[in-house]
Amino acid sequence: QVQLVESGGGLVQPGGSLRLSCAASGSIFSTATMGWYRRAPGKQRELVAAHTRGGSAYYTDVAKGRFTISRDNAKNTVYLQINSLKPEDTAVYYCQARDGEDTYWGQGTQVTVSS
Repeated sequence: QVQLVESGGGLVQPGGSLRLSCAASGSIFSTATMGWYRRAPGKQRELVAAHTRGGSAYYTDVAKGRFTISRDNAKNTVYLQINSLKPEDTAVYYCQARDGEDTYWGQGTQVTVSS
């Protein structure tokens, strides 16, 4: 059974930083592509960044320049560092593990950017 548990969200002022973590249980982590998605209020869930098992990082346009995805295989954890947070970054951030046809999601962590 694969479980993904996100943490690190919270309320932060504009311009601040957060590091989100996603801890994975089970054996999938070493072979999965790990991704971060977000769902802003009233919007569809969108991909933010992904990290392949081979070590390649991919960013969508919303993430370029301020977001950094990283992965610690020894800890079965993937991180998302977000700098210079903006109010439009307010969303629930979800972790995804994808391995072939198998896809798993975490429960999400809320990030609220507000003064």
